[in-house]
Amino acid sequence: MKAHPGMKPQDILVLFKVICLKDSKWRYSDLAHALEMSQSEVFESLERSRIAGLVDGEKRKVFRGALVEFLSYGLKYAFPAEPGPLCRGMPTAHSAAPLADRIVGSETDSYVWPTEDGTSRGQAIRPLYSSVPLAAKKDPELYEYLALSDALRVGRAREKQIAQDELKKKLNEQK
Repeated sequence: MKAHPGMKPQDILVLFKVICLKDSKWRYSDLAHALEMSQSEVFESLERSRIAGLVDGEKRKVFRGALVEFLSYGLKYAFPAEPGPLCRGMPTAHSAAPLADRIVGSETDSYVWPTEDGTSRGQAIRPLYSSVPLAAKKDPELYEYLALSDALRVGRAREKQIAQDELKKKLNEQK
């Protein structure tokens, strides 16, 4: 039996997109186009998620409870983020919706994904995958999930708890 590699950061992006698509019929090519990835990357991502117990055998249904558990307790260890220098970019973590209204911070306490056309200034956070800012611009719901996951990666205890609660709420609303 061939050993399969563990989870990769882009797997979180793919799982969130599957959730955003709800019960609609989708193809690997649809996910690939929406996420700026190749079809083979999407296929391999869902296979890793199946092995990890985060999707069903058909790779169509995300096990939301398992995903929340992984995000809440493993994300910051598996895919840590270290804030970098101040730059222009797209707000993330508690600097983006849905947390921006609840947590107020200064410029040095704001986080962004560095982008050339960024409208905000804050500390640079490397996104989970290179296409995250592009995919987030196309899908506001996906953007919220990704920002919440970044709050789990870089936030302080209070921000992490609020992000975890918000993720649970959003995932339970969509069932």
